[in-house]
Amino acid sequence: MTAPRVLVVGVGNVLHGDDGFGVEVARRLADRALPPTVSVAETGIGGIHLVHELMAGYDALVVVDAVDRDRPPGTVMVIEADVIDVDPLPVEERHDLLADMHLATPERALMVAKAVGVLPDRTIMIGCQPAEIQTLGIGLTSVVEEAVDTAATEIERLVWELSAPARKVDP
Repeated sequence: MTAPRVLVVGVGNVLHGDDGFGVEVARRLADRALPPTVSVAETGIGGIHLVHELMAGYDALVVVDAVDRDRPPGTVMVIEADVIDVDPLPVEERHDLLADMHLATPERALMVAKAVGVLPDRTIMIGCQPAEIQTLGIGLTSVVEEAVDTAATEIERLVWELSAPARKVDP
């Protein structure tokens, strides 16, 4: 039985402070001992790049990004992604949701991935509450910088769990 393939993708804009959180976590994961069936990529703000990565075929996806959920800055969150299915929507509404994939949010990229049939059934977001994303500048705030290793450790634990082969249950 083969182990499931897992893709970890760091997203965000490194030119907007804490919005670069996902990209920095992806870079840190390069130094971690991950299962051989786990791939790590950073897509920046190019939503279509995330969809292209998924076209290689994965069983699970972990998206890492700065996520504003009104928590204290630096809070790391594990969020089960709830991706909108655009198929039943009218054409005009689909167009509005999916237009301009080059500067899309991860949510829009996931909608496109679902629409084209490459989104894994198991999609998880690892988010960090940002302190500053509006100001132009490179580098994370100290509180979000401290959260990078916390997130990398959580992702390492998670991908080992996700990449474990399913166990056959005998009747």
